[in-house]
Amino acid sequence: MKKCDKFVVNALGRKVPTIVNGQEMVAFKGLRQHRPTGRKYAPQIPSCIDYPDDGNKTVATLAEALKKCGLKDGMTIGTHHHLRDGDMVSNTIFDIAHDMGVKDLVWFPSASFPCNDPMIKYLEDGTINRIEGSMNGPLGKFATYGGMKGCAVLRSHGGRVQSIQDGEVHIDIAVIAAPTADAFGNANALNGKSACGILGYSLADYMYADKVIVVTDNLIPFPCMPMQVQGNYVDYVVVVDQIGNPEKIVSGTTQLTRSPDRLLLAEWTAQFCDEAGLLRDGCGIQSGAGGTSLAVGIYFEQMLKERGQKARFAFGGSTKYLVRMLEDGVLDYILDAQAFDLEAVRSARENPNHIDLSVLQAYNYHSKGNYTSMTDIMILGATEIDMNFNGNVVTHSDGLLLHGIGGWQNCLHAKTVIIPIPLFRDRIPVLVDEVTTVCGPGELIDVIVTERGIAINPKRTDLIEKMKGSSLPIKTIQELKAEAEAICGKPDKPKFTDEAVAVIKWVDGTIIDTVWKLEK
Repeated sequence: MKKCDKFVVNALGRKVPTIVNGQEMVAFKGLRQHRPTGRKYAPQIPSCIDYPDDGNKTVATLAEALKKCGLKDGMTIGTHHHLRDGDMVSNTIFDIAHDMGVKDLVWFPSASFPCNDPMIKYLEDGTINRIEGSMNGPLGKFATYGGMKGCAVLRSHGGRVQSIQDGEVHIDIAVIAAPTADAFGNANALNGKSACGILGYSLADYMYADKVIVVTDNLIPFPCMPMQVQGNYVDYVVVVDQIGNPEKIVSGTTQLTRSPDRLLLAEWTAQFCDEAGLLRDGCGIQSGAGGTSLAVGIYFEQMLKERGQKARFAFGGSTKYLVRMLEDGVLDYILDAQAFDLEAVRSARENPNHIDLSVLQAYNYHSKGNYTSMTDIMILGATEIDMNFNGNVVTHSDGLLLHGIGGWQNCLHAKTVIIPIPLFRDRIPVLVDEVTTVCGPGELIDVIVTERGIAINPKRTDLIEKMKGSSLPIKTIQELKAEAEAICGKPDKPKFTDEAVAVIKWVDGTIIDTVWKLEK
């Protein structure tokens, strides 16, 4: 079976397949053009007849639980990334599968981290057919050079839950690493030696998967409260010595940038939001956990505090800086699907206005509305932006697939999307004629902030008008690109083969672009 077949040109002019891993797909039709049909997927109806009356679902080992779930060739295994680079569960699943001689599994993670690099050996020996989820660093590089048997499918966080809900991806077994659980399967991430705060990426998995296993290193008496995972959806509970390395699950301190250029980006971004009237009483914001984004958040806090104003909500991942805004009274609510540091974990445990929620609520485009379109200011990053403001977050200008999409695509639906980025990285311009891979259409990207000037998307005539007379260096994106090339020159484009190694899904489930095999 071909990885990809029946290629067409989509609405953005990108060549994409309509058959991927033997499954029919729809090419991107343009913004707001694809409307789903049919009904949501539903798993089979279970019965209490098959579960212990005393509520004790514990089994001795993860291997036993996987066998009881019927692990076999070709299954799809769902995992979440709340343990981040400290995850000690997901790799173990495939160690067990390999020992059982199981082949052609599909790994469906909400994200991957360097700790998952050992998966490469299972991609090489056929234990894993492909990854349908984010791939970082070595995993992505392996896929770029055609090492994966199947075609990778990259989705945003919201796209992942949309695909589960719609039945596009059928999870056979979901394995949820939970820092605290009871024998019935109720679980949370608030306490225990592996506490990570939130389990917002697991809801769709345990609601829709055929079989659900909770793995914990902190089993407590029933009931485990609050229930971030509901035991009524859980088949088996496994107790292990350790589910994660606490030092790598969350950082004790999320690092603020010290780079003068990045701090300038943050200062100009905050000033732009101020002068354009975006930062105001009652606004909704999201600024991420990168070093530049954290600095932007600090400026926002100072501005709101000086005026005696409050942001109504900030969407997480949460950090100690977001927590400080909440506790200092300049923010009413943190709406959170993952915690990035120890202060965020503490806040999620202690503060009733730090609300844990699911990506199914916040980012799912096949829903009756979601939270991103109500957000006033969205601060994001990118690897490349082109002259049509199209954005790339998965590949670099050298063609290597090194990053996942995360929630980036979902966040583009905010009222104003601002991308603070350096004009060049390692003497390679970030602004290009055409991005290597389109992850988001330029219609949704409003402002680019660089250390040599700020470009406003021409379609945002309101912002252009508001910034007339500003002391900020407002320029066209073409002027900024010319400045970058005058300093760095124009790099050679990578050489690709005609083999598709991955496809990029848009938030509505259509294919927005293709990642091509890189020539060695």
